Amino acid sequence: MLRTLTLMAGLIAGLVTAQFPEFAQQYRQRLGGAVDELARIVADFDASARKAGLDREEALAQMRGTAFLDARQADMRATFARLERLSATQAQMRTGNALTRIAAMLRSADREIARAAWSDFAPALPVTPEGLVFAGGGFVLGAGVLRGVSRLGRRRRRARRT
Repeated sequence: MLRTLTLMAGLIAGLVTAQFPEFAQQYRQRLGGAVDELARIVADFDASARKAGLDREEALAQMRGTAFLDARQADMRATFARLERLSATQAQMRTGNALTRIAAMLRSADREIARAAWSDFAPALPVTPEGLVFAGGGFVLGAGVLRGVSRLGRRRRRARRT
């Protein structure tokens, strides 16, 4: 019975941990889409500024004087900063192995993108080397935790008998 439970705990934990690389992949795809769209917006702004004979900072400086223009300037500054931040995260997630990509995602995850990725997340059993490593690690962890809990329970029962 304990072997069956241990096997089940290992399998369940393996399936759960195998989702980390899958979620990271889906997050990375959304991140790429966000970076592409923000880059398009920034390029459009910069092109409009150039047509007016201005650089980005000069164009932003002209966006003042009314509540709307002040707010729009702040919005564009936030857009430039977000593009920079997301581009840096994207660069980190393009390099390294699954652990470094997941660490980069956790370290600098964009809440909006993470929420959207989670709401559309479709669990999958990745058969990539990373997915198999996470699944195997989760199996070992799950089986080990169940075995440890089982041993503690047996020790307690023995201690009560004596």
